[in-house]
Amino acid sequence: MPLHEARAQLTLLKTRLEVFGLASSLAVCDWSGARLPAIDGCLDLDAAAEADLLLDLRYDISPQVIARFRRTALIDIDPGILQFWIGQGKIALAPHDAYFTIGETAVQSGGPFSTSDHRWLHTAPPVFLPEWEVSPSEPTASFTTISSWWGEWMELDGQLFSNEKRTAFLEYLKLPSQTSAPLELALCLEEQPEVERPFLERHGWSVRRAWEVTATPEKYHRYIQQSRGEFSCAKPAYVRFANAWMSDRTVCYLASGKPAVVQRTGSSRFLPDRSGLFRFRTPDEAAACLKAVEADYATHCRMARALAEEFFDARKIVGHVLDRALA
Repeated sequence: MPLHEARAQLTLLKTRLEVFGLASSLAVCDWSGARLPAIDGCLDLDAAAEADLLLDLRYDISPQVIARFRRTALIDIDPGILQFWIGQGKIALAPHDAYFTIGETAVQSGGPFSTSDHRWLHTAPPVFLPEWEVSPSEPTASFTTISSWWGEWMELDGQLFSNEKRTAFLEYLKLPSQTSAPLELALCLEEQPEVERPFLERHGWSVRRAWEVTATPEKYHRYIQQSRGEFSCAKPAYVRFANAWMSDRTVCYLASGKPAVVQRTGSSRFLPDRSGLFRFRTPDEAAACLKAVEADYATHCRMARALAEEFFDARKIVGHVLDRALA
């Protein structure tokens, strides 16, 4: 990226961070950790490395950069898929002091996590509850989600399969005809939007451009809070790996007091299947879940918020992660 473009992007990022008092805490370097030409208001890597802990959500930061920090922890938000990539030699993680994942099966033997030599610690995806207060929606509001549409192919046990959201949703293509609940998808349709959008609309789905509803953090926040709830399928790999993967987007719906109807990604020690959060396996189950939400909507709104408070409160989760990462 040319330096002038980088400066423009960093200026925008600092504007976003200023709301949280972090605009002066932004550090930049190149991929190897080398110093970049001075960029106003940004720290260099030497200053950043004075931090007590680096939380790495990137997976492929160079070992030279990771080694500069006194303590490091990797956060895996693609459970099963990341371990699959490691096993296939597509990613070689730099050494970290601790490894966290949102996949519950990380702490069990076997499964995709056994392809990695790392000791994975489970953590739930966090949501900062004061920023996601309960927000009533209009009775005519839709169940929505925000998603990419295209993706990669993967090979597992000698079988090639598509890991696209499109593939996941095709099994549920006729769902709008099975429910009275309006369903809307905000999608990144970079390829063939002139084909995909009419195709979905013919089957009863409302379609929005994801870039319109996520152009700013405020728009993303508003879109979720104005929804009636979430309906979403999971990437096929999450279903195959059965690791109880949970989207951080879904957690925002729950915190807003919005019931979530999402595809089941395996057994969980704490996620419910039919209260506030509904997890389905088939189109018929998905339709039944939407019907159950509508039959007692106010109750499931309260249950959704209660789930966020009990299991996804960032103040609890981040403290727990820091305690273990710094131990």
